[in-house]
Amino acid sequence: MTRSTSTTPFARTVVCPSCGGDSVYSPANAYRPFCSERCKQVDLGAWASEDFRMPAEAPPADAQYGDPRQQH
Repeated sequence: MTRSTSTTPFARTVVCPSCGGDSVYSPANAYRPFCSERCKQVDLGAWASEDFRMPAEAPPADAQYGDPRQQH
């Protein structure tokens, strides 16, 4: 009886977060989880331009709610 000693990891295919295409999720793909450098750069640009942000209301004015000793 022989045992397989293969150490090759199973390469999964995932959906590219940028374009929705197939992407190989393995150490051989330098852009994982993206399918290409272009998709990786598109995502980086979206982060840099703050396209990914949590909706929030403006914070209250300090004069109305802040510590009066720290206001000038």
